[in-house]
Amino acid sequence: MNRKIKNKIFKIICFSASISSIVVLALLLYNVASVGLPHLSFDFLSSFPSRFAEKAGIKSALFGSIWLLIFITIISVPVGVAAAIYLEEYSPRNKWTKFIEINISNLAGVPSIVYGILGLVIFVRFFHLERSILAGSFTMSILILPVIIITAREAIKAVPKNIRLGAYALGASRWQTVKHHVLPIATPGIMTGVILAISRAIGETAPLIMMGAFTYVAFVPSSIWDEFTTLPIQIYNWTSRPQAEFHEIASAGIIVLLVVLLTMNAAAIIIRKRANKKYDW
Repeated sequence: MNRKIKNKIFKIICFSASISSIVVLALLLYNVASVGLPHLSFDFLSSFPSRFAEKAGIKSALFGSIWLLIFITIISVPVGVAAAIYLEEYSPRNKWTKFIEINISNLAGVPSIVYGILGLVIFVRFFHLERSILAGSFTMSILILPVIIITAREAIKAVPKNIRLGAYALGASRWQTVKHHVLPIATPGIMTGVILAISRAIGETAPLIMMGAFTYVAFVPSSIWDEFTTLPIQIYNWTSRPQAEFHEIASAGIIVLLVVLLTMNAAAIIIRKRANKKYDW
C-alpha cells in the first residue's frame, strides 16, 4: 500500500469521525431543544423550584450561578494572572521553579470531585464557612486556577522578546516593561483563557455537591454567607427525579445553561480575533 492510499484512508477516517461527532451532538441538541423549548418562559426564569413541575423555575439557581461567577472571577483572576507573571517574568530558572510548574500542570488534570473534597475539608469544616457562596467560590477558584495560570503564562510567553529588549534599552524597569508592554499585548490571550476557565467552573456540579451545596433553594442569595444552588445542580436535581415532567423542565434548564456557556465562549473567540487584528506579529 503506497503513501497516497494510506493518506487517503486516514483522511476518510478523520472525516468520518468528525461527521459522526457532529451528528451525535446535533441529535442531542435537537432532543434537548424539542423537549425544553416549550417550557422556556418568563415564569420559568422568574420562579423558584417547586415540588410541582408546572410551577418550578430556575430563579434561585440562576442568581446562585451569577453570585458564584462574580466571586470566582474576583478570587481566581488576580491570583492566577499574578502567579503567571511571576513564573514567567520574575522566577529564577531552578529546580524549585520547575517543580512548581510541573505540579501546576498536574493539578489541571485532577478530577473535579477531588477539589470538592478539598473544599469540604478546608473551607466548609476547617474555616467554618459552611455551605455558603464564599466556600463554593473558593472551591471553584482552586479548580480553575491551574488552567488560568497555564493559559496566562502561554499568553505572556507569546509576546515577542524584542518588545522586552526594546523597553529595557529605553531604560524601563522590569515591572514597567511588564505593565506597559507585555500585559497589554498578552491581555487578549489571558482573557480568553480566563473566560474558558470560568465557563468550566460554571458548568461543574460534582465539586459543589461534594462540599454540600443545596439542591433545593427557594430564595435568592443576598450575601456571600448565604446558602446557594446553581444551574447544573438544579438540572441534576430534576433529572434525578422519576417524574417525566421534571426531565422536561431539566431540558429547559440545560438550554439556559448552554446559552450562558456559548455566550462566554463566543466572547473568548471575539476577543481573540480582535487581538489578532490589533497585534499582527
